[in-house]
Amino acid sequence: MRPDGPIRVHVTGGSGFLGGFVIALLIESGYAVSALARSPEAAHRLRTLGAEPIDGDLESPASVRAAFAASGSSVLVNIASLGFGHAPTIIAAATGAGLRRVVFVSTTGIFTALNAPSKTVRIAAEQSIRNSSLDWTIVRPTMIYGTPGDRNMWRLLRLLRRSPVMPMPGGGQNLQQPVHVADLASAVVATVGADIAIGKAYDIGGPDALSFREIVAQAGAAVGRTPRPIPVPARSLVRLLTLIERTGRSLPIKAEQIERLVEDKAFDITDAVADLGFAPRSFAEGIRSEAQMSTP
Repeated sequence: MRPDGPIRVHVTGGSGFLGGFVIALLIESGYAVSALARSPEAAHRLRTLGAEPIDGDLESPASVRAAFAASGSSVLVNIASLGFGHAPTIIAAATGAGLRRVVFVSTTGIFTALNAPSKTVRIAAEQSIRNSSLDWTIVRPTMIYGTPGDRNMWRLLRLLRRSPVMPMPGGGQNLQQPVHVADLASAVVATVGADIAIGKAYDIGGPDALSFREIVAQAGAAVGRTPRPIPVPARSLVRLLTLIERTGRSLPIKAEQIERLVEDKAFDITDAVADLGFAPRSFAEGIRSEAQMSTP
């Protein structure tokens, strides 16, 4: 707390999956929080979290400028995706409103070898942030999990409860490093008051990189199942899914997801540990707690 009251933090993307955890932790840490709301539903969600909603839409630069100015904040935490080309709007609005300290959540997905449509946009967004006059920090999470909202491990847990076998594209040997949403939120909030984090980008993942086989085994243990791994040639599976997708049929998994699954995603988190006190829980611990939220 400062003599003139708590530090005010404005959040974009606050009504989303990660946003709820970040806002709750900001408030718990003593910050006064407002957040951009583009709909009545988002505003209601933000009020429920304890934040002050301020109308604005990233598709409307004028509304973003007005919202940032109205927030009276000195810090911006941008959780909204950088994959839609909004970075210049956000940077300009923050600069104009005097929000010099800014934290942007990006993604380790910028390092993929795949030609993902949003990759170029995200890389350009990070460069715009670096080129700005703001006191910036970039946080790049790996795959996020931890509650039903994660859309990744939640699906895996459901599948493991239903199936005695698990396909292993490419043999399941490629590495993943999922990060629990609560641990990621802690890292994001830690950057707000960490001067050492200014001008730095942090890769944020779990404590260990695990093969997909290990992830399935630990997730299976969390729901009391031991699925039999079935190796599947990744290229053949991608070709098959691509052909099916071209017919317009909806599938529970896409060819691009398989391509991502067979790409190693292991990252060095030592800078985040040293600068931010980042101490992520093990995947085994995190997936057990998520499994307890689901029902057989």
